[in-house]
Amino acid sequence: MSWARSFDDPIPLPGRKPLRTLLQAGEYIAALPKKEHAAPEWRAAMEALLLVVERGGPTMFARIGIMRALNSGKPGPDLQSRRKSAKKYRVIQ
Repeated sequence: MSWARSFDDPIPLPGRKPLRTLLQAGEYIAALPKKEHAAPEWRAAMEALLLVVERGGPTMFARIGIMRALNSGKPGPDLQSRRKSAKKYRVIQ
């Protein structure tokens, strides 16, 4: 298949131009520092990218892998603050 294929939606990067093609995504991953490049999240993103290029899968698979790797160090949403308190009812006889 082709490295020139475009993502359906570009991948936004902080402080850089968004990644629009599979080639740009591969170059971005290759340019990461060695420690970050070897992280399991980025290894999974690389595998997804290669599968899409070599086997012709949907570009969404590679996009999901890269987005997960980009967001791996960020804390998730605080679920406790979103919880609603239980309503209190009084039984009337």
